[in-house]
Amino acid sequence: MAQIPIKRAIERVPGGMMIVPLLAGSLVATFLPGLPKFFGSFTNALFTGALPILAVFYVCMGASIDVKATPYLLKKGGALFATKVGAAILVGILLGHLLGEQPVASGLFAGLSTLAVVAAMNDTNGGLYMALMGQYGRSEDVGAYTIMSLESGPFLTMVTMGVAGLSAFPWQTLVGSILPLCAGMLLGNLDREMRAFLARAVPVMIPFFALALGAGLDLHKVWQAGLLGIGLGVAVVIVTGIPLYFADRVTGGTGVAGVAAANTAGNAAAVPALVAAANPVYEHAAQSATLLVAACVVVTAIASPVLTAWVAKRAQAREAARDATREATREASRPQNHTQARESKRLAP
Repeated sequence: MAQIPIKRAIERVPGGMMIVPLLAGSLVATFLPGLPKFFGSFTNALFTGALPILAVFYVCMGASIDVKATPYLLKKGGALFATKVGAAILVGILLGHLLGEQPVASGLFAGLSTLAVVAAMNDTNGGLYMALMGQYGRSEDVGAYTIMSLESGPFLTMVTMGVAGLSAFPWQTLVGSILPLCAGMLLGNLDREMRAFLARAVPVMIPFFALALGAGLDLHKVWQAGLLGIGLGVAVVIVTGIPLYFADRVTGGTGVAGVAAANTAGNAAAVPALVAAANPVYEHAAQSATLLVAACVVVTAIASPVLTAWVAKRAQAREAARDATREATREASRPQNHTQARESKRLAP
């Protein structure tokens, strides 16, 4: 039977194993939203099972992490977490002085608010980050999200906005987000064969998780939000991506982990309403902010993998160039060494 190079074609697309299934899922959600439920059973589970797949992804990825790398997780995750939240705080303070609590009333930026920007910037899409790092990064970089998961929820957005609200992150949720990774690390470090067995499943799950993730993204939201929503998504990738890139480089990375975190989590779209519930001052801003953040989720889910693939390619090219330079240096030194050896023999008594 004639073979079709499907895998090769997908991999030609930057971040293809992530972005192609994600787009496929979003097309279904946009134009055939009732299709998964119509067929039900396993078909519906395939399109709605992002969290279970992510949980298994955590276990398998954890199995590939050496427990000796724990200090690295704290350093990398802490650096990315502080950089992402710090960028959101700086932008929030700036926009807070310019816009206040209310959204822009008219003009090209009508609907834009401090709340929308901060909510879009504060929360990293953990599934997207881990999938990208599973394809382009190191296992330890994937594990860094256990620290970055503290971004989830409205708490940091409320702090940034200066609103009194949730004063603590629920410990059950925090522990629950770490347990699968810890279970995988335990299995992988107790048994090398289990590590090899589970680690092989990591790249296989990426397209399945991406499909389920895309199935929750309605492309109509980008259209409804218009150019402003697209612009906000691009701004999140650039404004957070640049400092995250350098934070990753400073902590010993290639910059890939940094740009892979320059996106917006799907649950961030719920943050404006939660903030407005805590403080009615933001009730008017929350209406347009929810739509803008939802559009930002879609835009960054597309832009972030493309940028990550580009940065990863450049990092590989730099490493190849360094290897070539080292090899050329060794080659250049060999004739000189041979000449010196012959000269030493000639002068020897």
